[in-house]
Amino acid sequence: MKAFLILEDGTVFEGTSIGSTREVVSEIVFNTSMTGYLEVLTDPSYAGQAVCMTYPLIGNYGITPDMESSRPWPDGFIVRELSRIPSNFRCEGTIQDFLVKHDIPGIAGIDTRALTKILREKGTMNGMITTNENYNFEEIKPRLEAYATGDVVTKVTCDTSSVLKGAGKRVALLDFGAKKNIAKSLNDRGCEVTIYPAHTKAEKILSSNPDGIMLSNGPGDPKDCGPIIDEIKKLYDSDVPIFAICLGHQLMALATGADTHKMKYGHRGGNHPVKDLETGRVYISSQNHGYVVDVDKLDPKVATPAFVNVNDGTNEGLKYTGKNIFTVQFHPEACPGPQDSGYLFDRFINMMGGEQ
Repeated sequence: MKAFLILEDGTVFEGTSIGSTREVVSEIVFNTSMTGYLEVLTDPSYAGQAVCMTYPLIGNYGITPDMESSRPWPDGFIVRELSRIPSNFRCEGTIQDFLVKHDIPGIAGIDTRALTKILREKGTMNGMITTNENYNFEEIKPRLEAYATGDVVTKVTCDTSSVLKGAGKRVALLDFGAKKNIAKSLNDRGCEVTIYPAHTKAEKILSSNPDGIMLSNGPGDPKDCGPIIDEIKKLYDSDVPIFAICLGHQLMALATGADTHKMKYGHRGGNHPVKDLETGRVYISSQNHGYVVDVDKLDPKVATPAFVNVNDGTNEGLKYTGKNIFTVQFHPEACPGPQDSGYLFDRFINMMGGEQ
């Protein structure tokens, strides 16, 4: 069946329908990872977006147990070529069946390099995936222009709290759309991790007397999280050590008076170099974000830059002055991507007085 990707600027790509055949409007973004498509699909940070994979062949090892949440989250999936016959000893099914099962529409057979070039030059834009060959762009255009991701954190967060048992430090993890490997990275280091829904009050978290607090990754514009930001300010005012990743990094910045802005096309992939400003060492990182902290509006009395993106100079982390708090824009838990910066979990345990 034919499918069409219609961009906000009027560009149309014709390909083949994969997954669900329902029509969807979403924000179109691209990911440069060569592997890890299943982790990308199940990363809650992609809620409200349709993902274009720049690597040309996707699905060659099928669906494996490497899921970062219980279900896929993107609104749509865009690939150059979909492998119809996966081959891997861990394979449990095909991407095609996975997309159908979860009602996610997609399109294959388009020039993903051309699409990526458009998004890089013009910036991230909205688009529609449809199987309707008789579409009318003038009727579609207002829908494309009106689309916004909205309050996607509420959509992806857990409903109730849960605990990963451990004999070490007790960590409270606020789930804004957390990838499973964040909690696992802490649990593997002996921590007992209590996972809380995104809108949990600071008083409830602090009353459990955690040794440390983790603020997770998540989707959407951080400025849409007003009530959560208010609670994070209370956590900042406590003396509990805090480590934050991705959206959590942005929310902590907003809670302490800094600002964020939307990037032209964001960072999404497993090959982004970041420089540790304290040591001068460069690490290759996994990233997935469309917003960034504005260091020009950063009060050095509150926080100072700790990491910088080597490619474009944007902020990749902050160290908070006089506080046991540090935050990073990239993903030290990887999945997919390199584990170069996994040592940051050890740093967090040290901040809590641990032995790592």
